[in-house]
Amino acid sequence: MVENAPTTTSAQQEKFIKRKVAIGRFSNETQYAKGIFYDKENDPMGKQALDILSAKLAASNKFLLLERSNMDQLMQECQKNGSGNLSSIGADYLIIGSITQYGRKSTGKSSVFSNTKTQTVEAAVSIRLVDVSNGLIIYSDEAKGEAEVTSKTTMGLGGEAGYDATLSDKAISEAIGQLVNNIISKCSDGQWKTFFLSYDNEAVLIAGGKSQNVAKGDVFDVMTKGKSVKNPQTGVLIQLPGKKVGSVTVLDTGGDTPETEYSFVQVSPDAKIDTQNLSNYLIVENKK
Repeated sequence: MVENAPTTTSAQQEKFIKRKVAIGRFSNETQYAKGIFYDKENDPMGKQALDILSAKLAASNKFLLLERSNMDQLMQECQKNGSGNLSSIGADYLIIGSITQYGRKSTGKSSVFSNTKTQTVEAAVSIRLVDVSNGLIIYSDEAKGEAEVTSKTTMGLGGEAGYDATLSDKAISEAIGQLVNNIISKCSDGQWKTFFLSYDNEAVLIAGGKSQNVAKGDVFDVMTKGKSVKNPQTGVLIQLPGKKVGSVTVLDTGGDTPETEYSFVQVSPDAKIDTQNLSNYLIVENKK
């Protein structure tokens, strides 16, 4: 008698805390569809690319996508302050994208009895992934996509195809699809982190809750923020690792939306925390 192999239940699978991701903007850097009355705030190609990227990220079930209609204003404010900290965005990661190349062409072949017409669209998409906590670009890449359709007529029979508008979707989607897996990998490999919201005798609260898959019984490390040092060769700020000073255990969660969710936690007895300077600490996922 052969015994059935043990099956892995959902409870046995590795727990994953969903990351909050905001798509800052998706601009059209090409000259396509930019006439006299072009409005960069309502660019159809940029919106088309943003919708495709949002759909692909949502399908992975690893992210909470945040709508940020005032993103440009938030980013300008951060630049004005001279700070790389984009924490006012309220996300873990920020994605900035652009369509850098777009073209379409038609080619055909004619013979005595038949005509063949091929429509081709090519698009190139560039993506930058920014870690909101320190303002550093952790992933940057460009990919190209292509889509085509062929129509044929024989002895006057067959379709005389006009321009196929769906080719634009397909070409941009193919380009974005080549980048999405790397985006997912970069976001998933990094430690999920959050912050203290409140710390007093009544309750200790941290940001994040149910929609991110945070649940009762979860344990997270409390770390001091590491020192930032500047690389003299590149001018880039490097965040050094902090020191573990304790842990917290989730007691319950609350909040109505991903932006307002929070968790009640119990701090470990050995924790050494300066409650007057809560901004000096991070609550991080233990991935060991």
